[in-house]
Amino acid sequence: MNSDQLEGKWKQVKGEVREKWGKLTDDDILVVGGRRDQLIGRVQERYGMAKEAATKEVDAFLKHLSDPGEDLTSSTAASNDRAKVHSAGAGK
Repeated sequence: MNSDQLEGKWKQVKGEVREKWGKLTDDDILVVGGRRDQLIGRVQERYGMAKEAATKEVDAFLKHLSDPGEDLTSSTAASNDRAKVHSAGAGK
């Protein structure tokens, strides 16, 4: 889903956004208004993420909306967990 599609479908999508990022407030949802860059900024702010990480999460989420068969476990949190496991085994 591209930025234009997100804006056009925002009313339908915002419920899924709330499910994915529960820390976003109603005001955040209102301000975002379907704009990808605003969503990235709000996710970054609320979750204390680097912009690159927030961008990856939002883009993965938007891709999932376009292709619901896509697995969202590739989010930043899951990536960080995999990195921890990988680095824990590296010292052996």
